[in-house]
This record gives sequence, structure tokens and C-alpha cells, in this order.
Amino acid sequence: MPLIEDQIDARYSIQAYGPDSITINQREYRGSLVLSPDRLIEGWPVRDLDDIDAEALACVFELQPDVVLLGTGPRQRFPTPDLWRLFAERQLGLEAMDTGALCRTFNILAAEDRAVVALILQP
Repeated sequence: MPLIEDQIDARYSIQAYGPDSITINQREYRGSLVLSPDRLIEGWPVRDLDDIDAEALACVFELQPDVVLLGTGPRQRFPTPDLWRLFAERQLGLEAMDTGALCRTFNILAAEDRAVVALILQP
């Protein structure tokens, strides 16, 4: 689904998403990603919500976000209490949502120059 393009000054923005891909800066990606307005990490080794642990999140925490958006695929799924705790210990917001909602929310927050990181799960 294409997204309406707003004026976004961030280095990275999301243009479209589908059931098995996401388009960022006119390039289609398949597989899980970590995305901030200024950084794109391809090949994030997480394919499912249950695979997320402190080791997988090390690259996320290094980006020092204020809020992390977790895209769980076509349907919203919620993390385990242990995952919520990893974020709470660092006083970071974590919002779980379906991938479509993540794409729209990421672009809005990036346009507002917010310190946002998106975790995009794709099998």
C-alpha cells in the first residue's frame, strides 16, 4: 500500500508496504529491519516476536531512541512481559502495532524530528 508523501527531512522514510516487503527511499526490502530517521540496519536476525531478546536489541538501544515502534506483521501482536521490562528498565517507550500502522506512525514521528526507531518484523 503506498503512503502519502509528506515533506520529511529525515534521511530515511517509508513509501509503501505490503504483506512481505517494505519500500524505503524507493528501495524494496524483504526481511526484518531496524530503521531510524538517520539509519537503516538490514539483516536484523529477528523473524518473530518471540525471537526478540536483549542481544537482538543491542543495536536498537545504541541508537538512543525516545520511542520504539514494533511492527508485528499484518496483525498486531503484543510482546511478552520480559520484553516490556527491557524497555522499561531503560525508560524507553515501546509501541506494538501492525506493520501498516508502524509505517504511518514512523513517517509522522520522523517528520516531527523525533528520536524514533522502528523494528519491522518480516519473516
